[in-house]
Amino acid sequence: MSRNSPLEISRTLVAALSTQMFRYYEDRIPQDASVLVVSNHRSFMDALILMAALSSPIRFACHHYMGQVPVMREIVTGQLGCFPLEETQNRQQSFFSQSQLLLQSKQMVGVFPEGTAPMVKSTQPNQVGEFQRGFAHLALRADVQDLAILPIAIASLEEVNTNGFPLRLLSVFDPSEPLFNQAGWHPLVIYRRVAVLIGRPYWITPQHQKKYHGKQARTVVAELTEHCHGEISHLLRQGCY
Repeated sequence: MSRNSPLEISRTLVAALSTQMFRYYEDRIPQDASVLVVSNHRSFMDALILMAALSSPIRFACHHYMGQVPVMREIVTGQLGCFPLEETQNRQQSFFSQSQLLLQSKQMVGVFPEGTAPMVKSTQPNQVGEFQRGFAHLALRADVQDLAILPIAIASLEEVNTNGFPLRLLSVFDPSEPLFNQAGWHPLVIYRRVAVLIGRPYWITPQHQKKYHGKQARTVVAELTEHCHGEISHLLRQGCY
């Protein structure tokens, strides 16, 4: 896989789906730095949209099942360069170790802190679910110089909603995920018009890392998580006009 192929593929697929994309605040994208991209997540198109919007390949952490399902595995991991997380018991350590290596080599890493839930449950375009805090722990413990967290809002302006495949089919590939053990279909959201609003980067400083190793660790993780959630929520309200 060439380094540019995920970007080329994302642009090709976005064009093939006839998606109109509008990009705002691109001057906020950090240059010559390690970047951890954090975004809201409702559609299988989100990784494609973010790569096309930032004009850069992004290595996304994705759910374990995406590395198990035939065809999906070849596209998601082989072509787009995403790295599936391991099964539940090893998931956090897998995420930290793979992400840190990528950030150290100045590759962009992408995370969807809402997890799997908004992908398997129908949600409104202006909604943002609760953020899991794994990305904040990664940013604060990673041995990486010049690390910026870049919050980005994907705001759907016009979309088509359809059904993909039965949720219980996915439990064959990941029986540990309770969301797959229910009736119903995996929804598919296809953007027709979408706004990508880039937030203000949050730079990780030695002061942040010092707090993380002390009694204030829980506080600094919460502050970082809430900052990104608040920034994306604000941008989403701005974009979903």
